[in-house]
Amino acid sequence: MSKKEPFQRAADAPPLPTGTVKFILYCVAGFRAWLILMLILETGQAAGGILVPYAIKAIMDGVAHLSGTSVLESLSGPLLLLAGLNVAEIVFSRASGAVLITIGPRMRKRTAKVLYAYLQYHAPRFFGSHFAGALAHRISETAVSVNFTIWAVLCDFWPIFIAFAVSIALLFNVHQGLGLMVAGWVLVYVGFSYWLATRCQPYSQSYAATRSLVNGKIVDAVTNIMNAKLFARLHFEREYLDGFLETEAQAARRSFWYMERVRWFQFIAAAALKVGTVYYALTLWDSGLIGVGDFTMSIGLALLIINDARNLTRRFLELFEYVGNVANGVESIVQPHEIIDTPDALPLNVSQGRIEFRNVCFAYDAKQPVFDGLNVVIEPGQRVGLVGFSGSGKSTFVGLMLRSYQPQSGQILIDGMDIQQVLLDSLHEQVGLIPQDPCLFHRSLKENIGYGRLTADDAAIQAAARLAHADEFIRVMPDGYNSLVGERGVKLSGGQRQRIAIARVMLKDAPILILDEATASLDSVTEKTIQENLDRAMGCKTVIAVAHRLSTIAHLDRILVFDQGRIVEDGGHEQLLAQQGVYYRLWTMQVGGFLPEQAEIE
Repeated sequence: MSKKEPFQRAADAPPLPTGTVKFILYCVAGFRAWLILMLILETGQAAGGILVPYAIKAIMDGVAHLSGTSVLESLSGPLLLLAGLNVAEIVFSRASGAVLITIGPRMRKRTAKVLYAYLQYHAPRFFGSHFAGALAHRISETAVSVNFTIWAVLCDFWPIFIAFAVSIALLFNVHQGLGLMVAGWVLVYVGFSYWLATRCQPYSQSYAATRSLVNGKIVDAVTNIMNAKLFARLHFEREYLDGFLETEAQAARRSFWYMERVRWFQFIAAAALKVGTVYYALTLWDSGLIGVGDFTMSIGLALLIINDARNLTRRFLELFEYVGNVANGVESIVQPHEIIDTPDALPLNVSQGRIEFRNVCFAYDAKQPVFDGLNVVIEPGQRVGLVGFSGSGKSTFVGLMLRSYQPQSGQILIDGMDIQQVLLDSLHEQVGLIPQDPCLFHRSLKENIGYGRLTADDAAIQAAARLAHADEFIRVMPDGYNSLVGERGVKLSGGQRQRIAIARVMLKDAPILILDEATASLDSVTEKTIQENLDRAMGCKTVIAVAHRLSTIAHLDRILVFDQGRIVEDGGHEQLLAQQGVYYRLWTMQVGGFLPEQAEIE
């Protein structure tokens, strides 16, 4: 029997447990002293509240045995006890509230912080399989649910337990039969409430899932409202959405009707306890087995128990929901990291920029290999273009170089160092990438460009912007370099976003530069100017340029032609044209300067 593979996580990632309870305990580990204090305070608050009937009993007994002295003088002890219990309940409860306010936001911050830190080390394949918004929502929801789980245990279930325990102890002290009756009621009520909550959970989960689905449909409809207007489909969208809203209403009715049945049980059980306690206490009093004070205390305790117990099923449901949210968050995010640094990984320091793929085999799916024994060397300072139809392996080549994916076998060497044996951060520090579809932070233009080198001053940022021809449009914006770009750069045009991305990488000034159709979003005049600046910025860097528009890489030192995961041609532009092979066909097949998606069927 093979041993279970160890859970793989990045060395710098928080050691988050995969079990729900262990995860919650990990998140609150730094707050144990505070939580113990809260436990003590909640115990005091619950005990203070449930002992009030005992003080009333003492007053009633005192009234029954008045012996000529004034009422207040005779009852000073019980009255002080009653006042003290009420003061204690107020002080303990408000002190507990102060602790909650003190540590609540900090606990939520810690949970969100460790989840985000863990999430950062997932590979691109993970993020390609999950929506960014869903992951962000999961972090926030898990952080809130960890807090609510702790508060439910400390502030709901623990005080109820104290109230039940103290009440039953007091009733046993009055009469064993009375204590046994209430203890039996509590056991049956709590057990049945828990069972009902487990039966109700599927209805609640179905309702929550339907609400989430409908919310997504509403967001989709609002996002595409201009499409609905342009196609005159406003009525269709209303009808389409109405179907999902009706599904939500049906799920709500199922959940609410079940909860209504639960409430019938709660009210009937509460009435049974009230009537039963009054009747039994009356028979005991009538038999002379208990006094009037004991009778009064028994009724008071029964009412307090009912008040605490009435919402127990709802509290169980809420606890299940909170724990379920935490479990979903752990399951979604705390997964093994696909690509991590080896224990003996060294920093990569590129002095030359020589890149070598040595017998590299890679497949996204074992049945469809992309590379099978790929061998290629890019010499220091060479500027190399990668061309080929979609799916030929160009993007995979770049992804493997950046260690976005891990080859099944073979080595990728930079200056003789296997990149699987170097620190990932050091690899990314030495490689600059200008993607075809750049992603910007919802921050200022200055911050987005400065991201390339955090220590850069304003002059360096502006110089990079000028090289990328971004300075001219930045200057005319209302806040200049301090203008916010919107989510993912939505306030900028595609060409403007591209220029910001180019400026950012120029500022980074890494010794290896990868261009993934870096100027495709630009007009021809701007592209030509920026291309000249890029050529100057390349200097003696090693450059890899992925191109669909062959004219942008025709001037490079070397062109690698990919076809179905193999390099079928390798040489300069003129040399490859003279061979009249695959590259020649690609060159002649260009439409408007771009390659078609796939080869024409002959």
